[in-house]
Amino acid sequence: MGLLDGILGGIVGAGAARVIEQVLQNNGGVQGLLQNFERNGLGGIAQSWVGNGQNQTVTPEQVQQALGPEALNNLAATTGLDPQALLAQLAQHLPGAVDGMTPGGRMPS
Repeated sequence: MGLLDGILGGIVGAGAARVIEQVLQNNGGVQGLLQNFERNGLGGIAQSWVGNGQNQTVTPEQVQQALGPEALNNLAATTGLDPQALLAQLAQHLPGAVDGMTPGGRMPS
């Protein structure tokens, strides 16, 4: 995932890039992550990150709702981060990361 590392690192910084990369791997990429948000009633928020307009913010609670508790616990174990710190980091960086990875509203191939 060297190219993805470079893209994410330039968007959110190296530390957050590792966490975002893990979330994407665990959720089937950007498309799978967006589907998780959609299934949990948060599709409008996630779609704003893909479109050309303003990115809507997401709360740590909404990230937890989209990912689910089991996935969150697995991610926390994998990254070594406290679940609450992990959620805060994801809430801060997911909108920009997804936006940066979907230029012109196009999903990465």
